[in-house]
Amino acid sequence: MSKGKRYDDEPKLNLKKVFGTLITLAVIIMIIVTINKILSKEAAKVQADKVTYFSAYVDGKWGVINNEGTTIIDTTYDEMITIPNPEKAIFVCVYDVNEQTGEYKTKVINDKNEELFTNYDRVEVIENFDERQNIWYEKNLLRVVNDGKYGLIDLDGNTILECEYDSITTLKSVEENLLVVKDNKVGVVNSIGQIIVPIEYKDVKVLKEGYKNEYIIVDENDNSGVISTSGTVIVEPAYEDIKFLNSTEIYAAMIDGKWNLINKKGEILNSNYDDYTYSKGDYVIVKSGEKYGIITTSGEVKIEPTYEELNYAFSVYYIAKLNGKYGIINTDNTSLIPLEYLSMTYWEDKEILIADRTETETVLFDSNLTEKLTGIFVYEEDYIKARVDGVDKYYTYKFEEKQSKDILTKNTLFVSKKDGKYGFVDSKGNVVVDYIYDEAKEQNIYGFAAVKLNGLWGSIDKTGKLVLQPQVNLDDNIYIDFIREWHLADEGIYYTK
Repeated sequence: MSKGKRYDDEPKLNLKKVFGTLITLAVIIMIIVTINKILSKEAAKVQADKVTYFSAYVDGKWGVINNEGTTIIDTTYDEMITIPNPEKAIFVCVYDVNEQTGEYKTKVINDKNEELFTNYDRVEVIENFDERQNIWYEKNLLRVVNDGKYGLIDLDGNTILECEYDSITTLKSVEENLLVVKDNKVGVVNSIGQIIVPIEYKDVKVLKEGYKNEYIIVDENDNSGVISTSGTVIVEPAYEDIKFLNSTEIYAAMIDGKWNLINKKGEILNSNYDDYTYSKGDYVIVKSGEKYGIITTSGEVKIEPTYEELNYAFSVYYIAKLNGKYGIINTDNTSLIPLEYLSMTYWEDKEILIADRTETETVLFDSNLTEKLTGIFVYEEDYIKARVDGVDKYYTYKFEEKQSKDILTKNTLFVSKKDGKYGFVDSKGNVVVDYIYDEAKEQNIYGFAAVKLNGLWGSIDKTGKLVLQPQVNLDDNIYIDFIREWHLADEGIYYTK
C-alpha cells in the first residue's frame, strides 16, 4: 500500500485533529439527529432491525460497534475509523501516520476485517460541510488514488470515474455533485460520473448553500457567470462576481466594484443600492449602508432601508430586526408579530416560526402567525418534544398534543414519572421498570434507554433489563444516549465506554 501526503487536497483524519475538524462526523450526526434532532433525516428513518455501524473509542484507540453494542472492529487503531454510510459495513482506516512528513496510509475493511479495494494506492472518504461547520460524508462514494491521479468508486467497488483527474473535491454544502480538475480546468460531475458542468473553467462555485441546479462559473479572465447542470450558460461570465437571489430570472452582479440587479440577459434593472440579497416574486430585499428595505424589480420602493436585518419568511411576511430585536412585518411594512424577540427563524419544511423570547424560552408560531407553544423544545423529524415539569410532552407540527406511545410507535417502553421518580411503562400503561430513577430518557431507535441514579447514568434494553448499572458521569454531555454499555461521548461524535 503506497503512502499518501496529508493535506495535499483536503485535511485527512488525524487523531490530533479529529476533535477540531470532525465536530459533526456524518455517521454520528445521524445518531444525534435520531436522538435529539440534530440528526439527519435519513438516520431518523433507520429501522431498529437493520444493522447500523458507529465509530467507537476506548483508551485512545478506535474501532467500530453496531447498533446492538457488539464490537465489530476491535479498538486498535490510532485514527478514527470513518464510516461513509452507517448501514454498510465499509470502514475506512487511516494508519502509519507520520506527523513530521504528513504521510499516511489508508485501507478499507468490512465487518469481517477483510481488506477491500486493494487495487488502489489510497482510498478516502469524501468530506463535506455547511456554513454551521456540520460535517458529513458522501454516503455512496469513495475517492480513490492511483499514481497520483484521482477517481471515484461506489461502496461496492464499482468504478464511477477512472483515476485520471488532478483532484476531486466537494462543493461546499452540496451533496452528490463534485468538483473535478483535469489539465488545470475545472468542472462538476454527479454521483454517477456524468459531467454536468463542462471541465473548461478556471473555477466553479456554489450559488447558495446546498443549491445544485445552477453554479457560478469563472472563466480564464476571472469573470463570473451562471450555468445550469444541463450545461446551459444562463448568465454569460462577464461580471466581477455574481449572487443568487432565489430566482433564475434575476441576479446580483458586481460591475466596477458595485452590486447591480440584473436579469439573465445581463440587463441592469437597478443600481441604486449597496447590495441585493433576496428576491421573491416582484420584491427584492436591498441594502443601503447597514440598513435593509424592499423594492420591486421595477424600482418602486416598498419599504425604505430602515431595518438592521430583513429576511424572507413566507407568503408576504418578512423577519425584521430593529433595535436588536426580531419580529414579523409584511410588504406594507405593517408589524404583525412585535419586534421583541432575541432571534427568529422560519422552518419552511414544517411551516413554523421559531422565536426565542429569552435564552431559555422559545415561542412557536403557526403559518397564521398564531402563537401555539412556549417552552424549550427538541425538533424531531415527525414531532416536537417539549420538556414540562421534568416530563417530555409530544406535539405534531400541526401542534396537536400526542401521547408518547402514539409518537414513538416503535418503542416497547415509555418514560413515566411518579412521586418525583422515573420508571417505564408499556403501551398499555403497565409498569415494567419501577419508579426508582432520578431521571430517564426515552428509548432510542435501537431499543436502549438511559437511566440516572445518584448522579450517574446507565442503560436498560427494550425489555427493561438493566444492561449497564448506573456508573457513568455525563454532566458535561449535551446528548445522553446509550447503545448497551456504550455511551455517546461528550463531543457527540462517537461512542465510548
